[in-house]
Amino acid sequence: MSWLLASPWILALFVILYSYATRRPQLRDYPPAASGPHVSVIIPARNEARNIERCVRSILAATYPHIEIIVVDDRSTDGTGDLVERLGESVRLVRGAELPPGWFGKQWALVQGYRVARGALLLFADADTKHEPELIARAVAALRTEKADLFSVIPRQEMLTFWERLIQPHVFVALGARVGDLRRLNRTRTDWNAIANGQFLLVTRESYEAVGTHEAVKHSVADDLMLAQTYVRHGKDIFLALAVEYMQTRMYGSLREILAGWTKNLALGAPLMAPPVRWIRALFPYVMWMPALLWIGPPIAWALFGWDFAAIATVASLITWIGIYVGERGPPHYALLYPLGALMTAFIMIRSAWRGSSKVEWRGRTYRGSGSHQK
Repeated sequence: MSWLLASPWILALFVILYSYATRRPQLRDYPPAASGPHVSVIIPARNEARNIERCVRSILAATYPHIEIIVVDDRSTDGTGDLVERLGESVRLVRGAELPPGWFGKQWALVQGYRVARGALLLFADADTKHEPELIARAVAALRTEKADLFSVIPRQEMLTFWERLIQPHVFVALGARVGDLRRLNRTRTDWNAIANGQFLLVTRESYEAVGTHEAVKHSVADDLMLAQTYVRHGKDIFLALAVEYMQTRMYGSLREILAGWTKNLALGAPLMAPPVRWIRALFPYVMWMPALLWIGPPIAWALFGWDFAAIATVASLITWIGIYVGERGPPHYALLYPLGALMTAFIMIRSAWRGSSKVEWRGRTYRGSGSHQK
C-alpha cells in the first residue's frame, strides 16, 4: 500500500528525468551558418553596468560575419552608456528618448533600436546574457532551416548565490511543467500555447513589421510571451530550441531581485499561458503555487508521522531533484534543500498573485495597471 500511495512521486521521478534526457530540439543539431543575411543585434540596457560589457564582448566574438550591434541606453543612471562608448566604434550606442505614456521601458528601447537597425534579421538580446561564438551562426541556420519567422532559445541559467541555486531551478521546473515538450509548441497555431524567451529573439524584419513590432505588445511586462502569441495570431511560425552550450544568462543576482523579478513576471505572464477563459485566467495566479505541496508535503508527513509512503515519496523526490540540478548544471547537493526551495517558490507565487498586476515596479520605474503609464 505504501508503494501505491507513493506512486505519483515515483512516476514524477521517471517522467522528469526522462524529459531531461530526451530534450529536443537542440541548437547543436544545426551546423553554424558561414554566411547569410545581415543581423542587427539590439540590446536594451537600463542600469546594466554590471552586465553590459560581458554581453557585448561575447557578441563581438561571434563567428557569424554580418553583424551590427546596437545598444539602447534606456535612461540609465549607473554609467551604462559610458561603458558602451568605451567599447569602440564597433558598437552603436543609442541614447534612449523619454518613455512615452502607455509603454513599458524594454519595448520602447527595442523599438528605438529597431528604427536605426539595418539588418534583414533582428536579434533582440538581453544585457544579462553571454553568447558563445557560434550562437548567432547556429541560430541563423536554425531559423532558415526551419523556415521560422521567430526563433528563440532556452539558455543555461547561471546560479551563483545561495538563493539563486535554491529557488531558480524550482521556478524553471514549474514553468517547464506548463510548457512541456518544445516540439509540441513549435509552429503551434494555438496562440495561448505560444512562448518565447525574450533574452534571445531572432526575427525576420518582414515578419516583425507585419505583426506590429514591439509596439503591439508595449503595454505588458510579459512582452516576449505576448509577442510570440501575436506572431501565432498572424499565422507566423515560431520555433524554440535548447542552447545550454551556447548561451548563458544570470537573471537575478540576489534574493531581492528574485522576489521582484518573478513577482512581476508571474503576476502578468502566467495568466497568458492559460486558456483564454476569463475565470480560468483570473483563478490561475492563485492556484499555480499548489503543485509545490507535492514536494513540501511528504518530508513533513514523514517527519511528523513516520508514514512509510511519505518516506518513499521523499526519497523519490530527492532523486528527482538531484537529476534536475544535474540537468540545470547546478550543485547537486542543493537537492537536499528541495523542500525549502519549493516553499520559497510557493511564497513567490502567492506574493505575485496577491500583488497582482495593478502595480509593477522594475528598474526604478513604477507602472500602473497592465503597464499603461509610467509614474
